[in-house]
Amino acid sequence: MVSSPVWRPFFQHALEPDPPRVTHAEGAWLTTADGGRLLDAISSWWVTTHGHRHPRITAAIREATESLDQVIFATVTHEPAERLAEDLVALAPPGLTRVFYSDSGSTAVEVALKMALGAARNAGDLKRTTIVAMEDAYHGDSIGAMSVGERGVFNAPYEPLLFDVARIPFPAAGREQATLDAFERLARSREVAALIVEPLVLGAGGMRMYPPWALAELRRIADATGTLLIADEVMTGWGRTGTLFACEQAGISPDILCTSKGLTGGVVPLAATLATEEIFAAHRSQDRARTFFHSSSYTANPIACAAACANIAVWREEPVAERVAALARAQAARLSRYDGDPRFRDARVCGTIAAVNIAVPDTGYLAEIGLTLRRFFLERGVLLRPLGDALYAMPPYCVTDAELDLIHDALFDAADLVGAGR
Repeated sequence: MVSSPVWRPFFQHALEPDPPRVTHAEGAWLTTADGGRLLDAISSWWVTTHGHRHPRITAAIREATESLDQVIFATVTHEPAERLAEDLVALAPPGLTRVFYSDSGSTAVEVALKMALGAARNAGDLKRTTIVAMEDAYHGDSIGAMSVGERGVFNAPYEPLLFDVARIPFPAAGREQATLDAFERLARSREVAALIVEPLVLGAGGMRMYPPWALAELRRIADATGTLLIADEVMTGWGRTGTLFACEQAGISPDILCTSKGLTGGVVPLAATLATEEIFAAHRSQDRARTFFHSSSYTANPIACAAACANIAVWREEPVAERVAALARAQAARLSRYDGDPRFRDARVCGTIAAVNIAVPDTGYLAEIGLTLRRFFLERGVLLRPLGDALYAMPPYCVTDAELDLIHDALFDAADLVGAGR
């Protein structure tokens, strides 16, 4: 049998067999070509919020295709993009008044970094050229996004392309002040253009969680030093942390906010970078050299914008907040089974995200058997992807209690597979 010609993401073709072929998706489940079913415990890489193929969103896509396909957004506009921008400004933390469209989380971050640097330059503050990022962060796989993410095996081959950034430590429990002090020292130099953070939860960095008060203090320091704050809400937005945006829990508004993944309910790709009026004004000028020079061919695709508008309608008109709260409670209740078990450590939850680390002495060992773990979960009928020694569950909000039990049963049993706690 000839292997598929597809080059897959985060997939070592020399080690891994071709994956199962999905033929149908519905709710929290995927159906494979052999008739098997997989419970999507990671929302297909954190994008699916309400469940696969939500009828209201798919209907909006179908309706949009009756009148529009892609149109250039640099020269003309269209109703879905205009309506979506108004909806996003109404929903976002106060002060974010401008919406710039792109097509993925990585590009939303690229846009944010360019906005911050461009605003400083256009304001004549030429010393502000430094970006500050958090250790263990992940912000995407394009060049700028990799630059502000943690350096390691995932981006080592591309080191010559990456720009230098300043880093502050992760605000681990009991060590939050060290993070705040480190940022304040950097910011007081008046050479920092922006701090970029994943609010409350570092996703690909291992689902590491920190308290809202630490985020609020980072905002305070940024304000005191004239530093912009970029909130990468690509993963944390749209209810994942328990509120529509994670920043709400800290009672803050960032200067720039990146959103994608759940923006369309996870149905089609779309991203947006929201900014304050001050950042927009820094680029508005009779001098064309101050134009914000960024675009992609598919900016503000009308069909994707229509899907996002439908997603927002679902949030407004269905009890989504109640579903999120119920899932958060259910996730928290299931953490007790890990307490006192020597195979596990640091069971934690933030909104709808539950995570626990397997107690093994060598995380490199887990990297070696990552394929074994993924196969184990597939055999159990659950789609899960460990992050090193961190196991996590981030299902869509339609998941039932019985389905959530299937997920945690698989996580619990996985520890025996790797000899954890021995």
